[in-house]
Amino acid sequence: MIFACGLKMLMFLYSDYLLMKKVAILQSNYIPWKGYFDILNLADEFIIYDHVQYTKHDWRNRNRIKTQGGIKWLTIPVSVKSINQQIRDTKISDTRWNIKHWKTISQSYAKTKYFQEYKAYFENLYLTAKEMYLSDINYRFITAINKLLGIETTLTWSTEYNLIPGKTEALIELCKQARGNVYISGPTAKNYIKEELFVQNNIEIHWMDYSNYPEYFQPFPPFDHFVSIVDMIFNEGMSAKKFMMN
Repeated sequence: MIFACGLKMLMFLYSDYLLMKKVAILQSNYIPWKGYFDILNLADEFIIYDHVQYTKHDWRNRNRIKTQGGIKWLTIPVSVKSINQQIRDTKISDTRWNIKHWKTISQSYAKTKYFQEYKAYFENLYLTAKEMYLSDINYRFITAINKLLGIETTLTWSTEYNLIPGKTEALIELCKQARGNVYISGPTAKNYIKEELFVQNNIEIHWMDYSNYPEYFQPFPPFDHFVSIVDMIFNEGMSAKKFMMN
C-alpha cells in the first residue's frame, strides 16, 4: 500500500513536471557568449525580443574575442536613424562587414586546437551572410551555433505575438501567449522586473547564476569568461559543452 501511494505520488510529480513549459525572452545578440546559450538550452521556447528599442554600444551588433594583443571587439556597422528605432528595423551599413570579421577571427584563432576542424563551417557561415537586417544576421549565427552544440530549443520571434505596454507586463503577456509557466531570465533583469506580477500570474521565475563557470583552455592570459562562444568552440571543440552549465 505504501509503495503504491509512493509510486502514485511520483507519477503525479512527474506529470506536473512535464506540464511545465520554460520560456526565455531576450534580444538577439551577435555571436553571443556562453551564458546566452545556456539560457537558450534551458528553455523550451526562446523568444527573440526584437521589436524593442535598438541600443547603441550593446551586444546587439558586437561581441568580444580573445587575441594575442588582448580583447578585440567585432562590431557590425549599422544604420541608426532614430532614437526610437527598433532592433527589427536596424539595417547593416557596410555589406563587407562579414569579410572583415572572418579575416580577424581567422587570424586570431588559426593556431587554436580546433580551428581547422570548424574553419569551413564558420567560413561558409560568414562569407555567405547576405542578410541586410541585424536581427536576421544574429539569427543566422545563433541557429548555426545551436546546431554545433546540439541545442534543439524552439526559436520564435516576438513579432509573432501580440505585445502590451510595460516592461514586466510585456514579458508576462509573452509567456502567457507562449503557454509558458516558467520564465528564465538573466540576473541583471532583477533591476527592473516586478517579480510580484509574475507571482500573481502563476509564472515562476528562474534566475540564471553565472558565478560558477569553470575555466577552459584559453591562450593569452588572463582568462576572460565574457567573450563570444566561438572562443570556446575553437579552443575546446565539442568539449566546449562540458564548460557550460547545462
